[in-house]
Amino acid sequence: MTTFVYTHAACLEHRPGTHHPESPERLKAVLQALRTPAFAALEWREAPLGTREQVELIHDPAFIDEVADLAPSSGFATLDGGDTVMSPGSWEAVMRCVGAACAGVDAVMNGEASNVFCATRPCGHHAEPDRAMGFCIFNQAAIAAVHALEVHGLQRVAVVDFDVHHGNGTQAAFFNRPELFYASSHQSPFYPGTGAASERGVAHNIVNAPLPRGCDSATFRERTATVILPALLEFDPQLIIISAGFDAHALDPLAELNLSDDDFRWVTQELLKIADACCTGRVVSILEGGYSLQALASSSAVHVQALLNAA
Repeated sequence: MTTFVYTHAACLEHRPGTHHPESPERLKAVLQALRTPAFAALEWREAPLGTREQVELIHDPAFIDEVADLAPSSGFATLDGGDTVMSPGSWEAVMRCVGAACAGVDAVMNGEASNVFCATRPCGHHAEPDRAMGFCIFNQAAIAAVHALEVHGLQRVAVVDFDVHHGNGTQAAFFNRPELFYASSHQSPFYPGTGAASERGVAHNIVNAPLPRGCDSATFRERTATVILPALLEFDPQLIIISAGFDAHALDPLAELNLSDDDFRWVTQELLKIADACCTGRVVSILEGGYSLQALASSSAVHVQALLNAA
């Protein structure tokens, strides 16, 4: 088996505006980095359209209707006062994100792939059950986790998030569900203002590792190794989903952490070790943030290389 990459050209058609950080160029940079001889062993898959039933695993029907009704045929529509913008291609793009995440779960659960990377956009981890925010429309990582429970009968699914921003949407969706585990390392204080270490969930199934402004590799690795990894191992997941944001990189213009490509390689390898111990290596990684094109390309490359080496 190998690593599957799910993507779709429709994900380039989410165009929130010329000056918006969440640009199609982000995904182009990732795809260019992965379409090189070093990644010849990857198997590429077209992301299917997600279904309304899949979106309803996390999101309220009234909210889904609101997004569908606001989706423009021309121009732009804003969902949260400005940050989260839809263009005519956004609805299909976000439904491809949902479809890729769920298909990735199916692929690893059915033994077709060792692990999966979803090269899709827009990102999703800020989207709460009843609202869009922070560039995110639907929360594909959270949807994929519940899809694994409902379709494949799993009893414990974990999402681990190393995006520089706390995934408030995933935490909100999981907070009262002990069968779901969410762990996040993130800059704090910072947008969206959630993610304190004291936020623990109904069964201590939420684990936050806030990182100070200017955090370096040593601090990130120490906090990950002492806070997140032991809790994840104790949870004993049957599937690990990664919210793979690369905006904690030192080059990122929207944040103030100082991580390097090698930190993303390291954290990926550590998560893969736990996946090997707990769930026969089953990992589905989903692209989240990252707004330096150079850093996004190089960090996603080392992340996917680690997945491929483990396949």
